[in-house]
Amino acid sequence: MPPRPAPTHFLCLPLAGAQLAGALASFRADATSAMSFGLPDDAVRPLGTLHLTLGVMSLQRDGVDKAVDILGGLRLREILAESRLAKAAADAPVAALALSGGGGDGGRPSRTSDLCLTIRGLLSMQPPAKATVLYAPPSDPDGILYSFCKRLQKPFQDAGLMVDENRPLLLHATIVNTIYVRNNGGGRARGKGRERPTIDARHLLSRYDDYLWAEDMPVTRVALCRMGARPVEGMDDAAYEVEAEVEF
Repeated sequence: MPPRPAPTHFLCLPLAGAQLAGALASFRADATSAMSFGLPDDAVRPLGTLHLTLGVMSLQRDGVDKAVDILGGLRLREILAESRLAKAAADAPVAALALSGGGGDGGRPSRTSDLCLTIRGLLSMQPPAKATVLYAPPSDPDGILYSFCKRLQKPFQDAGLMVDENRPLLLHATIVNTIYVRNNGGGRARGKGRERPTIDARHLLSRYDDYLWAEDMPVTRVALCRMGARPVEGMDDAAYEVEAEVEF
């Protein structure tokens, strides 16, 4: 079976806000301090790259155009309402709560058309003693956020643009990724024969187990982005190029 083409784009919920910016700055200062955990600064992801990935795609030009068309046709408020109604139908005793917007889609939105997220804690993708990726999970006690994201995936999967992985979607904001750590020659830990650096994150995870990154943070858009974050001119930040986006 031929190898799957390298992904070129990803669908995501971009994350932003003053609270998130402050929390990340505080984390970076502590995690990279030689008096604390001593992580390389480039292991901690820039603010402009934080997002929840919904799926990746390998697109040629015609595929990009098709993906942009699908994205432009999404009615985010309707999809979110459908997710809340599905929860209400599955859990009748809390139907009134879900329909009123207080049913917990990762936060406490002020209107049923809003999507707000609370992001708390820090987890590892690997065994904590040899971690390469640390992430912050969104709170989603009732599964409304998860249902909303799965519904966003579906039209792209139906069009053959996004592969259905046949596994649960792990919603997460990557905070630390050692693949971006530069070696002595200035290169990154990529490529054949290069091992990705690992960190013993056990104490770091313990300290940030209940860390609040953002509370009731509004999600305002869904974006189709190109792989590979680029520096933001004039700022100590980086971001992914947005191919297209749709707002609530």
